[in-house]
Amino acid sequence: MPSTSTGQAAADTEPTPARPTWGETLRVYLEPASLRMFALGFSAGLPLLLVLGTLSFRLREAGLDRTTIGYLSWVGLAYGFKWCWAPLVDRLPIPLLTRWMGRRRSWLLLSQVLIMVSLVGMAMTDPRTELTLVVWCALAVAFASATQDIALDAYRIESADMRHQGALAATYQTGYRLAMIWAGAGVLWIAARAEVAPVSTAGAGPGVLYQQAAWSTAYLVMAASMLVGVLTVLFSREPVRVALPPARNAAEWLQSALVEPFADFLKRYGKQALLILALIGVYRISDVVMGIMANPFYVDMGYTKDEVAAVTKIYGVIMTLVGAFIGGALSLKLGVMRVLMLGAILSAASNLLFAWLAGHGHDVVALIFVISADNLSAGVASAAFIAYLSGLTNVQYSATQYALFSSMMLLAPKWLAGYSGAFVDTYDYPTFFVATACLGAPVLLLIWLATRLAPVQKPPGR
Repeated sequence: MPSTSTGQAAADTEPTPARPTWGETLRVYLEPASLRMFALGFSAGLPLLLVLGTLSFRLREAGLDRTTIGYLSWVGLAYGFKWCWAPLVDRLPIPLLTRWMGRRRSWLLLSQVLIMVSLVGMAMTDPRTELTLVVWCALAVAFASATQDIALDAYRIESADMRHQGALAATYQTGYRLAMIWAGAGVLWIAARAEVAPVSTAGAGPGVLYQQAAWSTAYLVMAASMLVGVLTVLFSREPVRVALPPARNAAEWLQSALVEPFADFLKRYGKQALLILALIGVYRISDVVMGIMANPFYVDMGYTKDEVAAVTKIYGVIMTLVGAFIGGALSLKLGVMRVLMLGAILSAASNLLFAWLAGHGHDVVALIFVISADNLSAGVASAAFIAYLSGLTNVQYSATQYALFSSMMLLAPKWLAGYSGAFVDTYDYPTFFVATACLGAPVLLLIWLATRLAPVQKPPGR
């Protein structure tokens, strides 16, 4: 039996793997897996604004009151409840389609086709006369988009080892943000170009300038843009399937699909699980509640489609990406929890700038200043928050647990945001923006508690 010293000497002589050069590191972004994730990130980011931010702009321009627009934002609750059917996406095969394409790709394709069909429905329906049908189509888009998110998060986690997850996450986020530019600025730009005659906003209120044909063209282009994701899924490979023990009956299947992912989380974090879920549930509450009224606010302040597209959708997304890079770097330097606290403070404080902007009326320079601060803050907060959520996930239950975390992030904020229009109608925009800033105070307390009572978890199955 070799001695300890001999074994140690042998270990000391083993060559250590050479660190990759910067060129080799950057080439990972050109690998097929990274390029696929870029395209799929575009497919994931496209539907969100079309049923939330962009839709609220369209509805306000069509003359709908802010209270109704606020209530219709509850369509976004589909994203908050996606954990309910995530176990089905994680485990349930689709007849014929799963046998042909595999578990992840079949769910991705089904959800993408449903998104396309529902966007066509939104395009062909006039909210002034058929609002109910618009809402049903938007709800179908939100449900299918949430389902796509579930399958895509699992696809991303299962497509590469831990060393490549950072690159996949980066290309996914890049594609996602570009899609948000296209679904935010692009759709407004297309609608503005498709108007039958130049219009002026001078002295015109909501509903006067609305042209259904222009919005129909814009939404049809968005539906066609989903082909990026469809073609990517059709020409991609199914990731290596995580081995799961076979279920002998329906009860065992329900146990493994519905119960075990949540039981695993509770087992690993114990009593701290409730604190973690509470933090996840309210961390973005200031941004989400305020965001529902942002586009109606721009319409009421007299900003044109082109101004909103350029400043809030294109420039704003760029500022969000800059903030995300800053947040990622700070997370490495200072730690995730400290940057979580910083992001929460900045996100709440930036809402106060919108209250200041409300007193300026139509002022593009002031809008640029406010959007710079707000989106930089959102980027910092998002980077730290994604890192925090990723560290909580067990790869064995990737789809279900990540869906739980990302759903919890939206559930309470989206519900509360539904009352935002009624609040603005009762009071005013400045009071509303100040109130949303105050919503960030409990978040700071929860982060402080989570930092002091850091959970001691059992290692997840990675």
